Amino acid sequence: MKKLLGSAKDALADVDDGAVLMVGGFGLCGNPENLIAALHQRGTRGLTLISNNCGTTDKGLGVLLAAGQVKKMVSSYVGENKEFERRYLTGELDVELNPQGTLAERIRAGGAGIPAFFTATGVGTAVSEGGLPLRYKKDGSVDVVSAKKETRVLVDPRSGRERTYVQETGLFADFCLVRAHTADESGNLIFRKTARNFSPMMCTAARVTVVEAENIVPVGALDPDQIHVPGIYVGRLVLVTSRANWIEQKTTRPRPTPAA
Repeated sequence: MKKLLGSAKDALADVDDGAVLMVGGFGLCGNPENLIAALHQRGTRGLTLISNNCGTTDKGLGVLLAAGQVKKMVSSYVGENKEFERRYLTGELDVELNPQGTLAERIRAGGAGIPAFFTATGVGTAVSEGGLPLRYKKDGSVDVVSAKKETRVLVDPRSGRERTYVQETGLFADFCLVRAHTADESGNLIFRKTARNFSPMMCTAARVTVVEAENIVPVGALDPDQIHVPGIYVGRLVLVTSRANWIEQKTTRPRPTPAA
């Protein structure tokens, strides 16, 4: 099957309104910016996005959010994006918050065909007890809250002691959009540093995985021991045409006072 396509536009030609997408990246690191731009240009709406965060107000997935293309976010971190806050608190965006490790495991479980699992993370909080606002009304009052989740007392395999766990469900998407550092023409992928946080597991948890790669090499050029995602999980591949070096948050540190 031919995986290498001519453009990001071609790779997303069948992403229709209401699709569920997993999108890689961590903050603004490892964002599939070319695919995001193509999706923005396509104008697809009513999207559910599963991603650690939603970029910033005008970068990353924030571009789709600001254009009104996103219906729901399933994420872990919602800072650095004032438009996210505004839309959430005025009922324009549904938000399903997850502890970061739980989000990663939900994605991994979906890719492994595991419908549900138990974790101790979130037990005794609104994560398990329910009540987290999923949707607000236009006047700022809460419209829909999360339901109480099933909990069980199980034996911790590490300590041998009983402990309470909460049930979480696996996640699966229609499409996965990620950015790789290097790919070969069969779709074998290598990620770089923080871009590897969520992207490899996302590639296994979608019906169609679409990859933008900074470098595309012939089959056989990659060391098999260095491949993070085998090409069997990748359906479409495009070469990066635009590269940005975004910084999510700049900080100024005071210079240390020289010793006397």
